[in-house]
Amino acid sequence: MLEDGKIYVGTSVKPEYLNLKLANRHGLITGATGTGKTVTLQILAEGFSNAGVPVFCADVKGDLSGIAVAGKSKDFLVKRARDIGFSDAYEMADFPTVFWDLFGDQGHPIRATVTELGPLLLSRLMDLTDAQEGVLNIAFKIADDEGMLLLDLKDIRALLNHMAENAKELTAAYGNVSRQSIGAIQRDLLVLEEQGGDAFFGEPALAIADLMRTDRSGRGIVNVLAADKLMLSPRLYATFLLWLLSELFEELPEVGDPDKPRLVFFFDEAHLLFDEAPRALLEKVEQVVRLIRSKGVGVYFVTQNPLDVPDAVLSQLGNRIQHALRAFTPRDQKAVKAAAETFRPNPDLDTKQVITELGVGEALVSTLERKSIPSIVQRTLIRPPSSQLGPLSKAARKKAIQASPVFGQYEKPIDRESAYEILQKQAKARQRKEEKQRKAEDREREERGRVKRSRTGFQLPEFDRDDRPTRKSRRRSSSRRSRRQSVGEAALKSVTRSIASSLGRALVRGILGSLKRGF
Repeated sequence: MLEDGKIYVGTSVKPEYLNLKLANRHGLITGATGTGKTVTLQILAEGFSNAGVPVFCADVKGDLSGIAVAGKSKDFLVKRARDIGFSDAYEMADFPTVFWDLFGDQGHPIRATVTELGPLLLSRLMDLTDAQEGVLNIAFKIADDEGMLLLDLKDIRALLNHMAENAKELTAAYGNVSRQSIGAIQRDLLVLEEQGGDAFFGEPALAIADLMRTDRSGRGIVNVLAADKLMLSPRLYATFLLWLLSELFEELPEVGDPDKPRLVFFFDEAHLLFDEAPRALLEKVEQVVRLIRSKGVGVYFVTQNPLDVPDAVLSQLGNRIQHALRAFTPRDQKAVKAAAETFRPNPDLDTKQVITELGVGEALVSTLERKSIPSIVQRTLIRPPSSQLGPLSKAARKKAIQASPVFGQYEKPIDRESAYEILQKQAKARQRKEEKQRKAEDREREERGRVKRSRTGFQLPEFDRDDRPTRKSRRRSSSRRSRRQSVGEAALKSVTRSIASSLGRALVRGILGSLKRGF
């Protein structure tokens, strides 16, 4: 029943397979809560792992963590295997798993720098207005031009404070820098920090290569992101996964259509990506999804309702598994109709009717066949998983984390010199300069006082009266010194800006505004 180059999904009137060569043409798994989407995701992850394809998936409810240990033989699993003719090949097995967690509680910490995320995704994360997004773009432009790294939230805060203090000068150079917008962004940064964003931003940043590992036997590593706590901040969850998708797109080289994907990316709760997203962002997401398949990455959206995914993205998802939908409301009925119409019709099947009748563990399946033609939709019994159904125990998870190939690489945060430290040094340097200038002015006032006292009968200074500077000449000299200093500062700023602009040109951002590495 198992065939080389294919993943066995289940049985309809015939065995249903997902062709590995066409698995990077993306896919969609939909269905109402409790209909078996998570188990379908699990058996696909198992199949990809066995084929040597690394997997990244978000574990929203904690159930996927069981993939790290072998399942236990249970009557209903054995019966399902027998019903679909899978008994001879069915056996329990564990799969190589690496656990990740943005908060570092249930897996290795995942971090990204503010610089890498970029202004577009950060604006989306904080739900900024157009005016506020414009100011944030200026902040990133200043940081890029001056070679200042924005690693964590304190860096972007320090830069925004610097911009507020120098708003007039920066407005002339970069465009309107509104203090009101800066204040609003600062408030949103505080909210983001309270939601756990401070745990995500920083170093060491995640290396994409660590998601694309295989074990010694050649099986693909299953990367499981603990997302149960993360889901309390849905915008952070969606922005993180979108950033990760953009990083894959920017970093990986073109490979065309390989015999199997280099990585498969499961995007659970996909509606969070598209909810209230501005049109400009949706267009960029569509572009990334369309182009990333040539990098050998397959993206599989998992959601309750096919209407959650925009048509432009939906049209690119060739492999589809549809679990049951309930038609209780007009919107539900519209979703059922839309789902039925996206499949290649089966003359022996009333697709619209069957969608509402599917039981748990049943699905309508249509995958790409030769020449990328979708197969005729079939009512399919999904195969049982080989790994454990349900969550992993805390002790087993801890053991898996400590045995991970990346254990120790990400646990300890690093805080190297970045915008916050640079701006602090500049502020202290200005303070020292102002203190030095103040002392010089105090000495000059003292000198003027001695001269004044000499005119009233006190002892004259050591220099001749004719050599004493007059009040007018002092003003002229002071004015000249002031002008010379301004010209000098201007020249220094010009040189600094020239150097910084050269550095800024070396920083290149991709489709979603995230920083391209390797420059």
